[in-house]
Amino acid sequence: MTCDIDAIVVMGVSGCGKSSVGEACAQALGWVLHEGDAHHAPESIAKMRAGVPLTDADRAGWLDRLAALLAAPSGSAGVVLTCSALRRKYRDRLRAGNPRVGFVFLALDYEQALQRVQTRAGHFFSPALVADQFATLESPEGEPRVLTLDATRPVDELARSVVQWLRGNAAASLSSSSGDSA
Repeated sequence: MTCDIDAIVVMGVSGCGKSSVGEACAQALGWVLHEGDAHHAPESIAKMRAGVPLTDADRAGWLDRLAALLAAPSGSAGVVLTCSALRRKYRDRLRAGNPRVGFVFLALDYEQALQRVQTRAGHFFSPALVADQFATLESPEGEPRVLTLDATRPVDELARSVVQWLRGNAAASLSSSSGDSA
């Protein structure tokens, strides 16, 4: 797949399915998966577990680590990163790591997100923080290289939509390239 996107960030509020969709996309594409939550500082994880929202200062080092992961695709494989990326400035920081990154926004309403977070086991994210996530969220719709999907759709359908979107970008890139060379 020749495409102008060689990395994607699967993004959205907690509970939207970033990890499941990210894993399905990485498998379908043969790309490397990086789980953004695994790169949080221990202090940040402790805050979230206690229901304390992170500040921009808490996120700074984390976003830098994630941008570095996007900047270094593994061999010929692309990169799939899961990250909430709730604010435009966070997405721009990730774009600085790799200008060829695309964002897959898994849209979900508050009630659905809260229900999902309350019922998942073994995750450090406190359900008390769901409202804060929605207050922080700046929709990426209208930004370049963003695909918005309904997070309530089955994971396999979502992954297929991402692959089709990337193939569409590849086709657009190829026709743009052939148009430029004529």
